[in-house]
Amino acid sequence: MNTRAAAWLAWSLVGLTLAMSASSGALFALTRSIHVPGSSDTSSSGSAAVLLLFASYLAFPVVGALIASKRPRNPIGWICLADGLVWALINLVQYYSVYGLAASGSVPFPVGIFALTAWGWVPAVGLLGTYLLLLFPDGRLPSRKWRPLAWICGVQMVLLSVVIFLTPGPLLGLGGARNPFGLEGLPWLAAAQLVLISVLPVCMLASVLSLVLRYRRSGVEVRQQIKWIAFVASFFGLVFLIHLVRALVLPGVAPGLTQYALILSSAGVPTAIGFAVLRYRLYDIDVVINCALVYGSLTAMLVAIYFGGVVFLQYVFRVLAGGESQLAVVASTLAIAALFDPLRRRVQEFVDRRFYRRKYDAAKTLEAFSVRLREETDLGTLSEHLIGVVGETMRPSHVSLWLRPEEAGRDAQADQP
Repeated sequence: MNTRAAAWLAWSLVGLTLAMSASSGALFALTRSIHVPGSSDTSSSGSAAVLLLFASYLAFPVVGALIASKRPRNPIGWICLADGLVWALINLVQYYSVYGLAASGSVPFPVGIFALTAWGWVPAVGLLGTYLLLLFPDGRLPSRKWRPLAWICGVQMVLLSVVIFLTPGPLLGLGGARNPFGLEGLPWLAAAQLVLISVLPVCMLASVLSLVLRYRRSGVEVRQQIKWIAFVASFFGLVFLIHLVRALVLPGVAPGLTQYALILSSAGVPTAIGFAVLRYRLYDIDVVINCALVYGSLTAMLVAIYFGGVVFLQYVFRVLAGGESQLAVVASTLAIAALFDPLRRRVQEFVDRRFYRRKYDAAKTLEAFSVRLREETDLGTLSEHLIGVVGETMRPSHVSLWLRPEEAGRDAQADQP
């Protein structure tokens, strides 16, 4: 397929995804005031989350189309396109079925159509969690040794999809409606489904291992590409962990906030893939990681200091004055304002020294040379130090310094008529 045909096909798939997403939004609007027991949330309280989820899913086909139209032979773009298309189809079928059950007789076969796509999450998750990591960033396996894993992942996804399609029982999200295609005489299908589902995370971990080994054996450019997806995946995992802990420990505290953060962080995955595969501003990832480490640590420290200061000062006021006071909040806020800049400098220095040692050593070397430059007057000594600094900071294969002979220059000017 040439580039023009690939671009036409890719953006046509994006248009199809947008059309399905718009149809899902229309069905969602129709079912906002209708509640089906046990079905997905279609109330007004979940409207913002649903719309945000639609927007995050659309990032996959758009980034996929950008990659596929420029690099049609790289399967990464087509994987992103397929993933966005599958999620859009799942959402469309889900709201179609919910609306069909809520408004009886409004649409044909709501349960049957839902059951036809109940297994759709398997390729949607498997493509991103296994094949994208195995093929990232150039679209090829790290080596022939990884071919068995690729086959195992494919066979596992096919078998799991078939088992889910044939497993009898209620369909999740449809208020207890049973699977019309389930084989009631084969109860072992439920056990087989659990076994195959447990294999999926093993395949995903093996794919992550392939990416780690690729990073260790690759050059600088490929490492920068892998850094993009590794950083965004780590950030998504951290947000997911915070959301999970909040749901288990504090179920009533800011449920929407962590949910929105989780959805937005998932949209960063295709964005990072686009930057990495297209190599656009590739080396900016070091700046992003540095800022994330510095300001993430700084934010955590300031929050801990603020709440610790408020709790401690309120305790002091209760002991001394017999009650709480707003001065505790004011004093903690002023302390945060005073500590921000010194803490930021210390955290920045620690991050540079711990994670960017080469950059840190080069900066210290240049700082020491600038001091020597202000104090030293001998040109020969300065030349030796300059060559040493260049060799230490930039590590070139050869260093030489040429100085224009000042005396010869003045004699030549004096000989002119």
